[in-house]
Amino acid sequence: MTMQVVPEAAAPDDQALRRERVRAGLRRRRRAESRFKAYGIAAVAAAVAFVAVLFGTVLVKGVPAFWQAKVTLDVTFDPAVIDVGSPPVQAAGESEATQAEAMRRWQRDVALLDWNALIEAALRAQLPAGDYAARDLTRLVASNERYRLRDMFVDDPGLLGRTVRLDLYADANVDVWLKGNIDRTLPDERQQLPATTRALADALYKDGTIRMGFAGVLFTNVDSRTSPATAGLLGGFVGSLYMMLVVILLAVPIGVGSAVYLEEFAPRNRLTDLIEVNINNLAAVPSIVFGLLGAAVFINVFRLPLSAPIVGGLVLTLMTLPTIIIATRAALKAVPGSIRQAALGLGASRTQMVFHHVLPLTLPGMLTATIIGVAQALGETAPLLLIGMSAFVASVPATPFDPSTALPIQIFLWQGNENRNFFEPRTSAAIIVLLGLMILLNTIAILLRQRFERRW
Repeated sequence: MTMQVVPEAAAPDDQALRRERVRAGLRRRRRAESRFKAYGIAAVAAAVAFVAVLFGTVLVKGVPAFWQAKVTLDVTFDPAVIDVGSPPVQAAGESEATQAEAMRRWQRDVALLDWNALIEAALRAQLPAGDYAARDLTRLVASNERYRLRDMFVDDPGLLGRTVRLDLYADANVDVWLKGNIDRTLPDERQQLPATTRALADALYKDGTIRMGFAGVLFTNVDSRTSPATAGLLGGFVGSLYMMLVVILLAVPIGVGSAVYLEEFAPRNRLTDLIEVNINNLAAVPSIVFGLLGAAVFINVFRLPLSAPIVGGLVLTLMTLPTIIIATRAALKAVPGSIRQAALGLGASRTQMVFHHVLPLTLPGMLTATIIGVAQALGETAPLLLIGMSAFVASVPATPFDPSTALPIQIFLWQGNENRNFFEPRTSAAIIVLLGLMILLNTIAILLRQRFERRW
């Protein structure tokens, strides 16, 4: 006969102590959860604050650069100054080559005319009577505006003798002076403009002859060293466009094809493991290394032209490929295995299963990966510096093989310009344009993902 030992009931004090320990443990866990939540909120708030400070600083400095000082003048195409005769007309029996040579001679004569004299005369007519030096007057207007008058006359010789009201861009130093980007209390020897020109600029701004208008040249002109006031981003924008086209045409099919093969068809062995490890490593390689590779291979070996968008596009393709491959493989892995099994069970081949059933479901992820990779490539600067795209190119590339620059390189060049008072805001304006393009690309990625997204 066995005896059962019945435990004694816990004393009331022990029960109270245990309950208190449980409550204390719960309080500690709740405090830990509250602290973790507070840390997360603080981290998010700090990140948002840093981004807000960055964007705020760029906007505050860059937005004023989209408005620029312009001089409104009634310019008379005075025959006494620019009369070089009418443009040659092809006579009966005259060859095309002879007529073209005559036209070139006429255009050369037009180019040699004193177009600054027209601007000077228009300014004298606008100002009160006085003995103004010609140099003080021409300093008010950007130097490239005389070429604008010349091109207008070449396009329409009928302007001879007529008066046309034009908005000419003021000189960069005049723009800086009127915007207050330079200390007006500095002595004359430290000012960028002589005292007479500064006084004339103030007088013309007061009577409305000089006003602030939208800086359209920022989008329609190429860079300029002789006339900073009319320097623009057109050359860099077109160069970046060509490079992005090269990246899309090469990186997307190669990257998606590689991801599909590695994820769906490649055997699992040491070779594929080695390839996967190297792809992951390439995604972390600094971009400047790709620039060195591009300079060594595409320029030195294949002899592609220096400072050309085709070389920049090839370098950025190499840099973007790992991103597209990794993101596409992640999208393929997210497709449930039941989709594959159902397709194979219904008699589809492996290729049909991949291309008819799996890939359509990964389209949102692939599009997102592609656009994010292209947006990343759009903002790269270091690899482009090593293939010569930092060279000054004052022309718009007609093909991807023509010399060009890019938007990030243009920003790099402007931030180092000696005229800091004028180009620092202009650099911020260029950054706004670049950020706008990148935000647009990311917005397109989000919209496409939502448009093609499927649920299973």
